[in-house]
Amino acid sequence: MKMTKVVPFAMSALLLGGAIGAPTASANEGEATVINAETSEQQVQPIFIKVTGTVENVEVRENATYYTVVDGDNTNIVIANKDSLVFDNMGKEVKLQKGDKVSAYSYAKKPMLAIYPPQYNPEVIIVETKEMGSVEVDFFNKDLVDTENNLKLNVGEDTKLASATGKAVKVDDLKEQHLVVFYTIATMSIPAQTPPSKVIVLDTIEKEEPVEVDPAPTPEPAPVDSAVQEIINKDFYEVDGTKMVPLRLIAEKLGFKVEVTPKGAIVSKGALSYTITRGQKEYGYNKALRQFKVAPALLESGKTYVPVEFVEELTK
Repeated sequence: MKMTKVVPFAMSALLLGGAIGAPTASANEGEATVINAETSEQQVQPIFIKVTGTVENVEVRENATYYTVVDGDNTNIVIANKDSLVFDNMGKEVKLQKGDKVSAYSYAKKPMLAIYPPQYNPEVIIVETKEMGSVEVDFFNKDLVDTENNLKLNVGEDTKLASATGKAVKVDDLKEQHLVVFYTIATMSIPAQTPPSKVIVLDTIEKEEPVEVDPAPTPEPAPVDSAVQEIINKDFYEVDGTKMVPLRLIAEKLGFKVEVTPKGAIVSKGALSYTITRGQKEYGYNKALRQFKVAPALLESGKTYVPVEFVEELTK
């Protein structure tokens, strides 16, 4: 029997970056971190999905160009159109070509097709060169510090400011925005501080507005199928005092269809449909929104876990 595991939510471990050295490109990958107490393995819900590799095939279509990006056994399709931002790691606009080593950054909350190989329409694509330039794609707060407290921007007169939509940008416009930051040197402090050479505001990403949530009603206790109860007894984690159980195993045992999405799953049966998103407490119930006590999370490779109370929702 699997022992109860205490899995605290926390920000991901500090990633130091930005000293003079080989070219690097990074995206913040930490909305929330879940730690498996047995393996100490961290599962991180990303803000930006970062795809890296070498362009091995280029297919030009009517409205976009499809780039096959390969990194070892991983193959992804990066889709670029006339609005795509493509730069080298020094901030120079370039044309993406076969053989380029790239890092592509896609906003993780953007709708994506559940298709293989995965297809991404990134906000920005960075072509890595041998020049010593670094790139960070992240959300920066009012003090121009990124979400992981890794990097603080000291914007000076020599810093070039731009936006994805072509609007004029001032220093104050950088605050509380998703940014692409190009820099070459940084201090060894925490956070590291850098005078960036160029900063681009990703103003194509809409700021999220608060939504009114339909709280899930307190369900009447319902008998749980013995096979489902056995899954619950054997396969669970504890997160912030809440028992978390495997979504797909239980839902399919109860006769639901489970459609995997890049950020979670759609669980349906007849007229019922639930849209579950990892790292997000709100979940869709048909056309309404309801809320978990604890956000679903990828606590084991390929397995999304949800609060055990959701089982009662499925068995009503």
